[in-house]
Amino acid sequence: MSLMNQQMIKTIRVLSMDMVEQANSGHPGLPMGAAPMAFCLWKNHLKFNPAHPNWFNRDRFILSAGHGSALLYSLLHIFGYDVSKEDLRNFRQKDSATPGHPEFGHTPGVDATTGPLGQGIAMGVGMAMSEAHLAAMFNKATHEVIDHHTFVLCGDGCLMEGISYEASSLAGHLKLGKLIVLYDSNDISLDGDLAQSFSEDIDLRFRSAGWQTLRVPDGNDVEAIDSAICLAKAETTKPTLIEIKTVIGDGSPSKAGTAAAHGAPLGKEEIAQIKKNYGWELEPFEIPKAVGYQKDYYLSKGNHHESKWLQAFNKYRNDYPEEAEKLQRLIDNQETTDQTLILPTYTTNDAPMATRDVSGTVLNALAPQLPSLFGGSADLSSSNKTMIKDSDDFLANHYEGKNIWFGVREFAMGGILNGMALHGGIKPYGATFFVFSDYLRSAIRSAALMNLPVTYVMTHDSIMVGEDGPTHEPIEHLASFRAMPNLVVLRPADANETVASYRYALTQQENPVMLVLSRQALPNLPTTDIKASTDVEKGAYILAESPIDTTDILLIATGSEVSLAMEVRDYLATEQLGARVVSMPSWELFERQSADYQETVLPSEITHRVAIEMASSQGWHKYVGNKGTIIAIDTFGKSGPGAELAEDFGFSATKIANQILATLQKN
Repeated sequence: MSLMNQQMIKTIRVLSMDMVEQANSGHPGLPMGAAPMAFCLWKNHLKFNPAHPNWFNRDRFILSAGHGSALLYSLLHIFGYDVSKEDLRNFRQKDSATPGHPEFGHTPGVDATTGPLGQGIAMGVGMAMSEAHLAAMFNKATHEVIDHHTFVLCGDGCLMEGISYEASSLAGHLKLGKLIVLYDSNDISLDGDLAQSFSEDIDLRFRSAGWQTLRVPDGNDVEAIDSAICLAKAETTKPTLIEIKTVIGDGSPSKAGTAAAHGAPLGKEEIAQIKKNYGWELEPFEIPKAVGYQKDYYLSKGNHHESKWLQAFNKYRNDYPEEAEKLQRLIDNQETTDQTLILPTYTTNDAPMATRDVSGTVLNALAPQLPSLFGGSADLSSSNKTMIKDSDDFLANHYEGKNIWFGVREFAMGGILNGMALHGGIKPYGATFFVFSDYLRSAIRSAALMNLPVTYVMTHDSIMVGEDGPTHEPIEHLASFRAMPNLVVLRPADANETVASYRYALTQQENPVMLVLSRQALPNLPTTDIKASTDVEKGAYILAESPIDTTDILLIATGSEVSLAMEVRDYLATEQLGARVVSMPSWELFERQSADYQETVLPSEITHRVAIEMASSQGWHKYVGNKGTIIAIDTFGKSGPGAELAEDFGFSATKIANQILATLQKN
């Protein structure tokens, strides 16, 4: 290994140690052990441009073991990204560019937010799927305008997490040859020796899943690591796992190879000894001049990579102008606007439809208008209605297909969707039953953290699932997802609200959106053919005013319960009580509206308010106040016909109206 290579590896290790010591918190062990493999990858293989971190045809790099963020920040600093010495000094400090775990959109060059172990592998699978899909859609025999790899650096903890099993299984099945995982195999977990909890043959596991597996026995052997990466890139029909045996905290006299190096500063005396062994005499955060000079080289190299691609893209544009224009719009996220989408409209004369069925109709109407639409279901497409009928399936060697068969892998699906959104050029969606959203909750949370425009299609939204019983009947799920920052939950009341929900979800770029849809048929409500297209995105709106001269009560409902609220309104009118019906498909969108608009919909002087929803009452108190009534379900469901369960739990117009009348009499 050349002296310059040795010096750069030492620099990565020293900067990582200095960051953790300065912050008095962090994880020095992984950066010290994995520095040679990361350096080798970035120096010899990774295609990137530090001056343009979001260049579309760059290779993607995900540090799945996100606790080793000091490694990534050190790499970004010495390879020319806009991460300064001062940024390194402020590692893990409030409002710094170098937070404790990598955050997408916060630090230049960070391709994914990581920290929850294993999710980086799934996001890498999603990125590789997106690359394969776009390449199949747009590349020509003499023009490969989409051509890049996805690299993931993971640790033992990532491979213990169940999501890594799910995601790697699908990746091998799909033969994603441009996905390469570097496995930092150091036999240590946070609590101690890995042997206490993990003795699996990783080589056999990944080979059985259809991966190429390679092994480098010495994590400091840069030449062997380089050769392994070359072999991985040469294998185009299988993803590759490269197990690289390392020593956690490599170079630490007393802590190397132990859990003590994992998640705490090494200490000044230990660092002083390591630097002495290195012959390192520079002050903390200072780097050798020769290493500093390398930044200009990598900036020049990156500009060359991108310029070469732009030249190729211009040739492609000359030969295939229509395809080039479509691809450019996908890259720029300017595929379409909500004004240009042509979607169906429904009237009260149309037959009642389950909103999951409307969802299927809308997806198929959108598919020819949105070439970027790409997704599927966790083995429930026939129930979720997510199959795009005029498209093929996305399969190995047939990557142009738009229908993804995720299999019964909900958590991996969530992580893969995040990878697709991070990659760009894709509008990803994924589906399952609403009650199974628990399986992918952590991935949804990651999407919310990154503000990724992922669409979740969650069907079978209430006890109306019926005979399948409480295991399949969501109760607490609406409340829990409404509590998640940055996630927009939409529970449409009928076909027109469903159309409007899709219009919002697929034309915004700000946040993930969860569509919560019914299994049972719902009537098309009066005025939604006019109001839904403009008012659903406001979160709540006046669906129907009181049928009599006074407005005594506000009936607030979501989803299938809005039509029930309309029945209650009519019942109360016979008792000379006037009720306004407010459809509230999204709390989150309603909270974004002005105070004046909120007051218009829910006037403060009307204190008799009733919330109606077949789910937990949690959170509704905010809208109904102290004098309000909440018709909800705070127990688990039952097995039986849906209509009978609704009656049993009090969701009939007569029961709700009588409960309102009884409450008013008491007051």
